[in-house]
Amino acid sequence: MKIANWIDGVNGMLGRGVAWLTVAMVLIYFAIVLMRYWFDFGSIALQESVTYLHALVFMGAAAWTLQVDGHVRVDIFYNRWGPARRALVDLLGSLLLLLPFAAALLVFSWGYVEAAWARMEISAEPGGLPWVYLLKSVILLMAVQLMLQAVAQALKAWQTLRGAD
Repeated sequence: MKIANWIDGVNGMLGRGVAWLTVAMVLIYFAIVLMRYWFDFGSIALQESVTYLHALVFMGAAAWTLQVDGHVRVDIFYNRWGPARRALVDLLGSLLLLLPFAAALLVFSWGYVEAAWARMEISAEPGGLPWVYLLKSVILLMAVQLMLQAVAQALKAWQTLRGAD
Protein backbone atom coordinates (compact mmCIF):
# COMPACT_ATOMS: atom_id res chain seq x y z
CA MET A 1 0.00 0.00 0.00
CA LYS A 2 3.01 2.30 0.15
CA ILE A 3 2.76 2.94 -3.59
CA ALA A 4 -0.96 3.75 -3.35
CA ASN A 5 -0.31 6.13 -0.47
CA TRP A 6 2.52 7.78 -2.39
CA ILE A 7 0.30 8.23 -5.47
CA ASP A 8 -2.50 9.61 -3.31
CA GLY A 9 -0.04 12.00 -1.69
CA VAL A 10 1.33 13.32 -4.99
CA ASN A 11 -2.09 13.66 -6.63
CA GLY A 12 -3.51 15.20 -3.47
CA MET A 13 -0.71 17.75 -3.29
CA LEU A 14 -1.12 18.69 -6.96
CA GLY A 15 -4.90 18.79 -6.73
CA ARG A 16 -5.00 20.94 -3.61
CA GLY A 17 -2.34 23.19 -5.12
CA VAL A 18 -4.16 23.87 -8.37
CA ALA A 19 -7.48 24.26 -6.53
CA TRP A 20 -6.09 27.53 -5.16
CA LEU A 21 -5.93 28.84 -8.72
CA THR A 22 -9.70 29.34 -8.52
CA VAL A 23 -9.02 32.28 -6.19
CA ALA A 24 -6.75 33.78 -8.85
CA MET A 25 -9.47 33.20 -11.45
CA VAL A 26 -11.99 35.17 -9.41
CA LEU A 27 -9.56 38.03 -8.83
CA ILE A 28 -8.59 38.20 -12.50
CA TYR A 29 -12.24 38.15 -13.58
CA PHE A 30 -12.89 40.98 -11.14
CA ALA A 31 -9.98 42.94 -12.64
CA ILE A 32 -11.23 42.27 -16.19
CA VAL A 33 -14.71 43.55 -15.36
CA LEU A 34 -13.32 46.52 -13.47
CA MET A 35 -10.98 47.46 -16.31
CA ARG A 36 -13.61 47.00 -18.98
CA TYR A 37 -16.54 48.85 -17.42
CA TRP A 38 -14.80 51.47 -15.31
CA PHE A 39 -11.73 52.21 -17.41
CA ASP A 40 -12.96 51.12 -20.87
CA PHE A 41 -9.87 48.96 -21.28
CA GLY A 42 -9.64 45.30 -22.23
CA SER A 43 -6.89 42.74 -22.17
CA ILE A 44 -6.92 39.57 -24.25
CA ALA A 45 -3.98 38.22 -22.24
CA LEU A 46 -5.90 38.59 -18.98
CA GLN A 47 -8.97 36.93 -20.48
CA GLU A 48 -6.87 34.05 -21.78
CA SER A 49 -5.14 33.71 -18.42
CA VAL A 50 -8.50 32.79 -16.89
CA THR A 51 -8.89 30.07 -19.52
CA TYR A 52 -5.40 28.79 -18.74
CA LEU A 53 -6.13 28.74 -15.02
CA HIS A 54 -9.43 26.96 -15.56
CA ALA A 55 -7.69 24.32 -17.66
CA LEU A 56 -5.00 23.89 -15.00
CA VAL A 57 -7.62 23.47 -12.28
CA PHE A 58 -9.69 21.01 -14.30
CA MET A 59 -6.82 18.87 -15.53
CA GLY A 60 -4.56 19.22 -12.51
CA ALA A 61 -7.25 18.26 -10.00
CA ALA A 62 -8.96 15.45 -11.96
CA ALA A 63 -7.02 12.61 -10.31
CA TRP A 64 -7.35 14.18 -6.86
CA THR A 65 -11.09 14.54 -7.37
CA LEU A 66 -11.26 10.84 -8.18
CA GLN A 67 -9.13 10.03 -5.15
CA VAL A 68 -11.49 11.84 -2.75
CA ASP A 69 -14.56 10.42 -4.51
CA GLY A 70 -15.61 13.89 -5.61
CA HIS A 71 -16.34 12.96 -9.22
CA VAL A 72 -19.85 12.62 -10.57
CA ARG A 73 -21.07 9.10 -9.98
CA VAL A 74 -24.39 8.12 -11.48
CA ASP A 75 -25.35 5.00 -9.64
CA ILE A 76 -28.42 3.25 -8.41
CA PHE A 77 -26.86 0.40 -6.50
CA TYR A 78 -23.30 1.37 -5.52
CA ASN A 79 -24.14 3.23 -2.32
CA ARG A 80 -26.37 0.39 -1.12
CA TRP A 81 -23.70 -2.24 -1.61
CA GLY A 82 -21.24 -3.39 1.02
CA PRO A 83 -17.51 -2.57 1.00
CA ALA A 84 -16.49 -5.76 -0.83
CA ARG A 85 -18.91 -5.27 -3.70
CA ARG A 86 -18.00 -1.60 -4.03
CA ALA A 87 -14.31 -2.54 -4.00
CA LEU A 88 -14.94 -5.00 -6.83
CA VAL A 89 -16.65 -2.28 -8.88
CA ASP A 90 -13.79 0.12 -8.12
CA LEU A 91 -11.18 -2.49 -9.05
CA LEU A 92 -12.85 -3.39 -12.34
CA GLY A 93 -13.62 0.23 -13.16
CA SER A 94 -10.04 1.28 -12.51
CA LEU A 95 -8.47 -1.54 -14.51
CA LEU A 96 -10.97 -1.90 -17.34
CA LEU A 97 -12.19 1.66 -17.83
CA LEU A 98 -10.02 4.34 -16.22
CA LEU A 99 -6.59 2.89 -16.94
CA PRO A 100 -7.28 2.21 -20.65
CA PHE A 101 -8.93 5.62 -21.05
CA ALA A 102 -6.00 7.43 -19.46
CA ALA A 103 -3.50 5.41 -21.51
CA ALA A 104 -5.42 6.21 -24.71
CA LEU A 105 -5.53 9.88 -23.74
CA LEU A 106 -1.77 9.84 -23.29
CA VAL A 107 -1.11 8.07 -26.58
CA PHE A 108 -3.58 10.04 -28.69
CA SER A 109 -2.68 13.45 -27.30
CA TRP A 110 1.09 12.93 -27.59
CA GLY A 111 1.24 14.03 -31.25
CA TYR A 112 -1.07 16.95 -30.56
CA VAL A 113 1.19 18.22 -27.79
CA GLU A 114 4.33 17.43 -29.79
CA ALA A 115 3.04 19.51 -32.72
CA ALA A 116 2.30 22.41 -30.39
CA TRP A 117 5.87 22.24 -29.05
CA ALA A 118 7.36 21.97 -32.55
CA ARG A 119 5.63 25.22 -33.53
CA MET A 120 6.05 26.77 -30.07
CA GLU A 121 2.35 27.45 -30.46
CA ILE A 122 1.05 30.79 -29.26
CA SER A 123 -2.40 32.33 -29.04
CA ALA A 124 -4.16 33.09 -32.29
CA GLU A 125 -5.45 36.32 -30.77
CA PRO A 126 -3.41 39.52 -31.02
CA GLY A 127 -2.15 40.29 -27.54
CA GLY A 128 -2.85 36.74 -26.37
CA LEU A 129 -0.60 34.55 -24.28
CA PRO A 130 2.39 32.89 -25.95
CA TRP A 131 2.26 29.61 -23.99
CA VAL A 132 -0.37 27.48 -25.72
CA TYR A 133 2.18 24.68 -26.11
CA LEU A 134 2.72 24.62 -22.34
CA LEU A 135 -1.00 24.55 -21.67
CA LYS A 136 -1.47 21.62 -24.04
CA SER A 137 1.29 19.76 -22.19
CA VAL A 138 -0.94 19.64 -19.13
CA ILE A 139 -3.08 17.10 -21.02
CA LEU A 140 -0.18 14.65 -20.76
CA LEU A 141 0.24 15.41 -17.06
CA MET A 142 -3.45 14.73 -16.48
CA ALA A 143 -3.24 11.42 -18.34
CA VAL A 144 -0.27 10.29 -16.24
CA GLN A 145 -1.97 11.41 -13.03
CA LEU A 146 -5.12 9.50 -13.95
CA MET A 147 -3.13 6.39 -14.80
CA LEU A 148 -1.34 6.54 -11.46
CA GLN A 149 -4.60 7.16 -9.62
CA ALA A 150 -6.17 4.18 -11.40
CA VAL A 151 -3.34 2.03 -10.05
CA ALA A 152 -3.80 3.45 -6.55
CA GLN A 153 -7.57 2.93 -6.67
CA ALA A 154 -7.10 -0.64 -7.89
CA LEU A 155 -4.57 -1.39 -5.16
CA LYS A 156 -6.86 -0.01 -2.47
CA ALA A 157 -9.82 -1.96 -3.85
CA TRP A 158 -7.72 -5.13 -3.98
CA GLN A 159 -6.68 -4.57 -0.37
CA THR A 160 -10.33 -4.22 0.62
CA LEU A 161 -11.23 -7.39 -1.26
CA ARG A 162 -8.41 -9.32 0.39
CA GLY A 163 -9.53 -8.12 3.80
CA ALA A 164 -13.17 -8.92 3.02
CA ASP A 165 -12.46 -12.54 2.05
